[in-house]
Amino acid sequence: MPDLLETNCPDLKLWRRGKVRDMYDLGDSLLMAATDRVSAYDVVMPNPVPRKGQTLTAISLFWFEHTRGIVPNHLLTADIGAMPSAVQAYGDQLKGRVMRVQKAERIDIECVVRGYISGSAWREYRQSGTVCGEPMPKGLLESQRLETPIFTPATKEDEGHDINISKAEMAKIIGQELANQLEQISVQLYESAAEYASERGIIIADTKFEFGTVDGEIILIDEVLTPDSSRFWPLDEFEPGRTQRSFDKQPLRDYLDTLDWDKTPPAPELPASVINGTSRRYQEAYELLVG
Repeated sequence: MPDLLETNCPDLKLWRRGKVRDMYDLGDSLLMAATDRVSAYDVVMPNPVPRKGQTLTAISLFWFEHTRGIVPNHLLTADIGAMPSAVQAYGDQLKGRVMRVQKAERIDIECVVRGYISGSAWREYRQSGTVCGEPMPKGLLESQRLETPIFTPATKEDEGHDINISKAEMAKIIGQELANQLEQISVQLYESAAEYASERGIIIADTKFEFGTVDGEIILIDEVLTPDSSRFWPLDEFEPGRTQRSFDKQPLRDYLDTLDWDKTPPAPELPASVINGTSRRYQEAYELLVG
């Protein structure tokens, strides 16, 4: 299947293009199509990453089934043959990349769960001893496992970076009862996934979930527990006190950091070594998790 930077389905109603996914409105449902686009520093790169779209879709499908007993999700089918004929007409382009999903009322909060301290949480902790404004134990090391996973919400921004907020701020936005429910579900999802992944050689350092409601019921939406929405680390290489190797687009970020590029569009062309190295990271995560 050829690499795909952008879907081209003129007979379908395009709803929106994200950094990675193209969304189509099917009337009674949505079609999520994962392309091979890759972004860094909120800028989409000009080169596709081979098999990225299929790999992200396959990982999400696995986790949607794995977590179904914890919370319902929006997946209706990933079988092109079970989709409307208008979708089937683009089967050569879309096979393995798409999920037909329920329409839901999106809850505009990123539900982040952290089992280890890294990334923006580590940066805040070094400066103030807090994570999302909440005090943390003294003396933590970079990448250290936390005694219990912590829930650190963020705003859901359609453009640019999501903004970390406190749980109190989250409650002001969506109400205390819903905030409590989302925290409980998110932590339960994380703990279940982290236990499964560790048995297969992967540490899930942190991840983010998105939720919506259908007829008042909370459901899990978007992608779930992929290298784009999570930090996956090799268990056998883990060592607190440093940055960890990860199963994601780290080779891309590392390369971009060597350039004299101001992190604004247009993005630079990527060498084959970076593209292929990034592709291998995604596929390695899939093989370890799913087999």
